[in-house]
Amino acid sequence: MASTFFTWLRSPAAREYFFSTHFWGPVANWGLPLAALSDLRKDEEVISGTMTTALACYSMVFMRFAWRVQPRNYLLFACHFTNATAQSIQDFRFYNYWYNGGREKKLVQEGSTVADATAPGKVTTAVIAAREEAKKAEK
Repeated sequence: MASTFFTWLRSPAAREYFFSTHFWGPVANWGLPLAALSDLRKDEEVISGTMTTALACYSMVFMRFAWRVQPRNYLLFACHFTNATAQSIQDFRFYNYWYNGGREKKLVQEGSTVADATAPGKVTTAVIAAREEAKKAEK
């Protein structure tokens, strides 16, 4: 089995594959699912629901493309399948945190009061601070 693979590696067909966009396109594209997988450990506060949904839809469209193109591009399909799965998990985490009471539960676990649960989060606070800095700079 291994000798067959190494024989193929030395063949012109292997060189043609490794120097084609059927190989390098998916390899370059693996940055998206790797970033999505690393984001699974991050706080739900920083998840962008809009961007996550867009990336999940993008990957689902290109999964179909990778399957329909001839010859089938299994490497591209695997890349987009991984990304669509990770982005879908992120979408679930976003929805659960912002719309199913996940934020309030987290604040209660941290010992915050109910008033703190309605207060803006870290990202919103940073955006407000940046706007105030910009207004001060304009004056």
